[in-house]
Amino acid sequence: MNSIDSVTLEVADATAAARFYSTALGLDPSHVRVRASEAPTAGFRGFTLSLVVSQPGNVDALVGAALEAGATAVRPASKSLWGYGGVIEAPDGTIWKIATSKKKDTGRVTRDFDELVLLLGVEDMKASKQFYVGRGLTVGRSFGGKYVEFAAGSGPVKLALYKRGALAKDAGVPADGTGSHRLVLAGAGGPFSDPDGFVWEAAAPLTATV
Repeated sequence: MNSIDSVTLEVADATAAARFYSTALGLDPSHVRVRASEAPTAGFRGFTLSLVVSQPGNVDALVGAALEAGATAVRPASKSLWGYGGVIEAPDGTIWKIATSKKKDTGRVTRDFDELVLLLGVEDMKASKQFYVGRGLTVGRSFGGKYVEFAAGSGPVKLALYKRGALAKDAGVPADGTGSHRLVLAGAGGPFSDPDGFVWEAAAPLTATV
């Protein structure tokens, strides 16, 4: 396994979630899949998804479209030392960060994005890092015990690890949460569960819709 083959969000209303992701964020099943689930969940689910874009105008365009489609603003888009970005909660409860390292627009504003990144909140960075390296992932960047980013493989989603509390703080939400992550990952090495309970299953042909 050298990459994520697919990311599936488990949602209460798969049809509504599929519509939101395709119309508001421009995602399709090659990026994120959805499937119905009634698994109990409350509070922070332990992960966020990020859309990395090329300029501030694209952040505003995506955030605006998401809010119009029923998302909730968690952290309004604003400038920071590292760039420009904002955080929204999708109608299904998934936390999304939309950001750029640029501080000025340099081209036509679109809703295109450059990268889709899944950040898993972990309790023991060393253990989680070793676990995924043992599963065949290659570390691309590492910042001590705070953050690990794996090299992009052939899949559409880049995987990174962040301390759970720091990830929640970055997203602007309380770190407490119980129940299901409402997230299932797929790769060539599945099925298995990682040290923080994130579930992986064997890669399968694309059947779900977003």
